Amino acid sequence: MNLIVDIGNSRAKVAILEQGEVIMQETHPEITQEIVDDTLLRYPTISRAIVASTRGDGEHVAALLQSLIQRVILFNPATTPIPLGNSYYTPKTLGPDRLAAAVGAAALYPDKEIMIVDFGTAITIDFVIDNTFRGGNISPGVTTRFRALADYTACLPLCTPTEEVLEYGRTTAEAIEQGVMRGVEHEIRGYVEQFLLKNHENCIIFTGGDAKYFVKRIKNAIFADCEPVLFGLNRILDYNAEKF
Repeated sequence: MNLIVDIGNSRAKVAILEQGEVIMQETHPEITQEIVDDTLLRYPTISRAIVASTRGDGEHVAALLQSLIQRVILFNPATTPIPLGNSYYTPKTLGPDRLAAAVGAAALYPDKEIMIVDFGTAITIDFVIDNTFRGGNISPGVTTRFRALADYTACLPLCTPTEEVLEYGRTTAEAIEQGVMRGVEHEIRGYVEQFLLKNHENCIIFTGGDAKYFVKRIKNAIFADCEPVLFGLNRILDYNAEKF
């Protein structure tokens, strides 16, 4: 039984996987001693854990777990062995969530050229070609774009994501909503079209909190039922099991 802790920019996920299946998944603002104690109390057969963090508190959480679980990995894209090639030039600056998602996607869809779009605080567009992580691009996420318009202008209101699709906004709020949502849609559609032209054995994965708004808007994409980051971290943990 594996414990997976994925700490993102705005929230932290805790998951339990057994034989590759997710049997528990929770989301918290941060990981505390109380959360660790409660998780281990409910699942006393946890034998190993992996922690990944994009906001710098991974060492603290790993230390909490190491006091209770003997086998704990703090995932570092620059030093932790993974079952995937990595051609990124600066692995020390590579977000662990991006690399973990690539590992998870490659395991879920072997022998495919993969494009992974993660709609979170930032939108990341990453590529796995020939069983190797090739890198990708990063742009502001949906909520980040709404906040930027509200924070850096004098009069524009703070708006939120919408599923409504209009040709043009008829109020200032609609104009912002459609501008952000359709802007992201066209941005990702461009990546998809270029990817499909170059890769025939292809697989396009949408994941992240805002993915649900774009799966219906953009064809050819698969919404990830099992989040590739969690699945990838679990795969990395299993891959390193013999090194414990």
